[in-house]
Amino acid sequence: MLVEVITPDETLFSGSARLVSLPGSDGSFALLNRHAPIISTLKAGRLKIITQDNQTLFFEIQSGVVEMSRNKATILVEKPSQNG
Repeated sequence: MLVEVITPDETLFSGSARLVSLPGSDGSFALLNRHAPIISTLKAGRLKIITQDNQTLFFEIQSGVVEMSRNKATILVEKPSQNG
């Protein structure tokens, strides 16, 4: 599946992935290839991506929204503040 992780300032990841694990507002969940369409809000936590070549990436997020449609996951996130 195609995955894009976007903040207001930059694109954190854009590429193919086998699995995306997300901190959903109502609990953690994962998206796999050909997942059913879904829209969900995200809470603070760790987003995990396993790429097609089995590389594991982690991103700390403050909040966000995910939309999965037509085998593409678009994840709009806000990163935690770096200003303490």
